[in-house]
Amino acid sequence: MANPVFTPGDRFVLAGLLHHLPTDKLRHLTLLVRPDTVLRWHCDLLRYRHAAACAPRRRGRQRTIQSIRLLVLRLARENSFMGLPAYPRRTGRARHHRRRLTVWEILKAHGIDPSPGRAHTTWPDFLRNQADAVPACDFFEVRTLTGARLYVFAVIEHATRRIRILGASTHPTEQWVTPLGRNLLRDMQNAGSKARFLIRDRDAKFTAAFDAALADARLQVVKTGIRIPRMNSIMERWIQTCRRELLDHTLI
Repeated sequence: MANPVFTPGDRFVLAGLLHHLPTDKLRHLTLLVRPDTVLRWHCDLLRYRHAAACAPRRRGRQRTIQSIRLLVLRLARENSFMGLPAYPRRTGRARHHRRRLTVWEILKAHGIDPSPGRAHTTWPDFLRNQADAVPACDFFEVRTLTGARLYVFAVIEHATRRIRILGASTHPTEQWVTPLGRNLLRDMQNAGSKARFLIRDRDAKFTAAFDAALADARLQVVKTGIRIPRMNSIMERWIQTCRRELLDHTLI
């Protein structure tokens, strides 16, 4: 007897049956397909959805219009204190002409040197020097077997790489996010942490009440640049590791 051939719709139905059938009846379903096969189908579906959501809409970077370039050069010549912005190297993440990285490229292309006395501290140097005082946080998505989306709030300490998972919710409202900041402060105080900064991105789920709760405890919020995930690279890398080594092998 030939093995049955399953269409994408059949695979979705079988995955749903594994989620809803009682344990004593799952053995009848395993006559058609092995559980690890259904797990592989689920991982392929999540991988496809994640790739589709992160796919760039267009390739390349839009060139700065000529009028903006001329304006930057005129301001640099009329103001002797104006030099290269605080970007020591090209990051490749800025895509808007109004960012300082674009100004940096325009001035460098025309041979305009940095201004005297400008600070040369780079972002990696800041993270290394302040590792004991800089935790980072972020939300990441988790897909369940039925397709529901969970938002998980995680915090990582740069010095020890310790992870704190403070909560997960399908609806991350302000009333749910704000207590997370207080719980984070309580955990850090109990652990004797000396954190003075908290790195986060510009996600709308981080409300003003969340920042205010941290400011009351003298914990300064440092927002990453627009579309510059490398500013929170340690947190982003851990999320990738968590997905690759744990979530891709788990039916939630």
